[in-house]
Amino acid sequence: MSGIQNRLLLAAVLASTFAASPAFAEIDNALLASIHKAGDVKVAMASQPPYMLISPSGEAQGTVLEIENMILKELGLPMIKPQLTAWSAMIPALQGRQVDFVADLAPTEERCKAVLFTAPIYVYRVALYVRSGNPKRLTGIAHLAQNPDIKVAMIDGSAQGAYALKNGVKQEQVVRVPDVQAGVATVLNGRADTYVESTTAVNHPEKMGLELVVDEQAPVSGASAAFRKEDVSFRDAFDEKRMALVKSGVVQKLYDKYGLSGGDAQAQMLAKVSKARDLVPSCQ
Repeated sequence: MSGIQNRLLLAAVLASTFAASPAFAEIDNALLASIHKAGDVKVAMASQPPYMLISPSGEAQGTVLEIENMILKELGLPMIKPQLTAWSAMIPALQGRQVDFVADLAPTEERCKAVLFTAPIYVYRVALYVRSGNPKRLTGIAHLAQNPDIKVAMIDGSAQGAYALKNGVKQEQVVRVPDVQAGVATVLNGRADTYVESTTAVNHPEKMGLELVVDEQAPVSGASAAFRKEDVSFRDAFDEKRMALVKSGVVQKLYDKYGLSGGDAQAQMLAKVSKARDLVPSCQ
């Protein structure tokens, strides 16, 4: 087949795939052409079971990645090809076109200056993970800020860590960790008094010897997919399909599948949020 025929075939595929979606009235040609040429969708992700993980055969699994695969399927696109990426490297990887989008990143005012966010895939609040019994009786970020002797584990570049630092936690208190598993281990081995994360980050913390303390003063936040600034229509179509799936009962089924509680409450909260700016007003 000639090069011209190949281009015509690609144009026909794109037109037929997205004709039914109003959000694709103006197609992000560069991103879609790249995806169809590669035959997969390269997505930056961290290992965060049961929300994001890679199976032994290399498949994307977990509640977040399964929902996103369903969205891609609804859009007529290939399945996710997961790319394990450090949290702090996700936006640079996206902007450097090493990946097509980021699976799970918390929208913040600063991040919204650099990338586009979808409506959240799940919502949460800031929490402290402490040893069972909460030996230092920690209650929230304000408590940490008032007690500079408290050691606080946080992932470098995380939204929860940034929130803690913005609200008074000192750099001298911080124990930096690369991922959720390391944050848990740092508390259990006594190197830190608490690990600052989201309420959804650690599944069944009580089984690990941890206790979850929700910071009731912290705002409700979310974790969203992130796209490059120019991929507006792709992001909008993603949001459109996401809302339809949320209303279909998919969230509850996935929470049951992965042994998570609170599926009904999570779905109800997600149905109330249709855009990233519903959580962070400065987001596009």
